[in-house]
Amino acid sequence: MARRYDCSDATDRKTGLREAAAAVRRGELVVLPTDTVYGIGADAFSREAVGDLLHAKGRGRGMPSPVLVGSPNTLHGLVTDFSEQAWELVDAFWPGALTLVAKHQPSLTWDLGETRGTVAVRMPLHPVAIELLSEFGPMAVSSANLTGHPAPQSCDAAQDMLGDSVSVYLDGGPTPADVPSSIVDVTGKVPVLLRAGAISAEQLREVVPDLEVAN
Repeated sequence: MARRYDCSDATDRKTGLREAAAAVRRGELVVLPTDTVYGIGADAFSREAVGDLLHAKGRGRGMPSPVLVGSPNTLHGLVTDFSEQAWELVDAFWPGALTLVAKHQPSLTWDLGETRGTVAVRMPLHPVAIELLSEFGPMAVSSANLTGHPAPQSCDAAQDMLGDSVSVYLDGGPTPADVPSSIVDVTGKVPVLLRAGAISAEQLREVVPDLEVAN
């Protein structure tokens, strides 16, 4: 039976964060609010947990899960060949709705899906998400919806779709917007905007003027 915690209540929030972190350590799934939509999260370093996440969404390995972090400093242990332009984007837009696709450290023993040696990583601008990520560490987090359905902006909508496949639901109230994060590939010499979202190409070019836009 899934447990749900109201994060607007200080006591419930504290308990919920503790229970969510414990659930992720056990290899279970949790739902958490972010600054875009609700996400379903798992231990990024557990092959079984990430597999359960993809299964819960009805999603294949060809659409790997992004990773959320609670601090930019976490990047040092996750990515390699991270350019100066990539760090400038982090400084300008993290925490926030910018996902960066970077080369992951070859020593990492994780399996997020068919990533071809890359990882999509983001630090969300939401206090509940940051508290959980700071408590647990990097998590594989994807939108908390069944594939083909709208990404949920409320805990109710997420729970209606995912039910008891998730152990803990953290209810942070409605999320600010259903606009997804913008995705920028920083694996090459020039940053490439793969998906326009909450942050426009014009805003990104104020920081990295040579940004290209994928066809």
